[in-house]
Amino acid sequence: MTGMTGTGTPLRVGLVGYGLAGSVFHAPLIATTEGLALDTVVTSNPERQAQARAEFGDGLLFAATPDELLDRADELDLIVIASPNKTHVPIATAALKAGLPVVVDKPIAGTAAEARELAALADERGLLLSVFQNRRWDNDFLTLRKLFADGELGDVWRFESRFERWRPQPKGGWRESGDPAEIGGLLYDLGSHLVDQALVLFGPAASVYAESDVRRPGALTDDDTFIAITHENGVRSHLYVSATTAQLGPRFRVLGSQAGYVKYGLDPQEADLRDGKRPGAGAEWGVEPEALWGRVGSGESPLTGGGRPEPTVPGTYPAYYAAVAAAIRDGAPNPVTAHEAAAALEVLEAARRSARESVVVSL
Repeated sequence: MTGMTGTGTPLRVGLVGYGLAGSVFHAPLIATTEGLALDTVVTSNPERQAQARAEFGDGLLFAATPDELLDRADELDLIVIASPNKTHVPIATAALKAGLPVVVDKPIAGTAAEARELAALADERGLLLSVFQNRRWDNDFLTLRKLFADGELGDVWRFESRFERWRPQPKGGWRESGDPAEIGGLLYDLGSHLVDQALVLFGPAASVYAESDVRRPGALTDDDTFIAITHENGVRSHLYVSATTAQLGPRFRVLGSQAGYVKYGLDPQEADLRDGKRPGAGAEWGVEPEALWGRVGSGESPLTGGGRPEPTVPGTYPAYYAAVAAAIRDGAPNPVTAHEAAAALEVLEAARRSARESVVVSL
């Protein structure tokens, strides 16, 4: 890993996959992070190659397969895996065995046991293994953490978190496949984000209850799921992920002993990245208009003027890759560990069992 010899030399990154995750999230964030350089993209699709070359220049290299990329392991400093879920474990295993630090998109694996095996391999090799849980850097989540730090809500009793969409027609593709090997469905897709956020905020889960349905005609995997977590500290998290929500609820509704916080709408960073906007390009990044700020108060609905507007902290997806670079170069903390991802996968596995068997699962 010769690129790590001198602090002025960017770490050379190999990106596996150039679909939604690779092209919208990972490639732009890698390319705009100081100390990282997007070196090679793994895709055999000529249209995706042309798209990547148009954005990142003719110097960008391509590989047709992960094996072809890893044949050049000594020319790289970091592997980022943004390929379909079922490929995460085998590619991450191969990259770690090749001596390379690894970032894996969520979910890192299909089971907590697989995640722990990967973590053990990384620890044994002394290599970074990090999971791209970008929504820890969402604007609303950062705002909520600030409210907690300032004691604005008192003791939190219930945390409601929704990632809802209205997509009455299935789009197809591996994310909506009914094949368990694909690790598709909303529980493992959007649910990975919501469970991770709940565990970061409130700590380990003691028990899990879930309801999971396949609602849409032609759908093959869960598209409407509810997860209730009772945390060891007594907080209850109620998490909703759905593609069948005709009227969207608040992204967060957090109820405490002194006040509550209600926030509608999604962090703007994903939409901006999809639209071709880039961090550090001159405009403010992750800033939300005042009209979308959430409200803090008690005793009245925010929709009828209850409470006060709470300025939304700007979202900072670029902070994730900056932390990854610092972890590799300087031994700074891993921003999201595989052990944390395994804890979230335990909750997701428990939720799947709870929904299937109509039981509350103790962890």
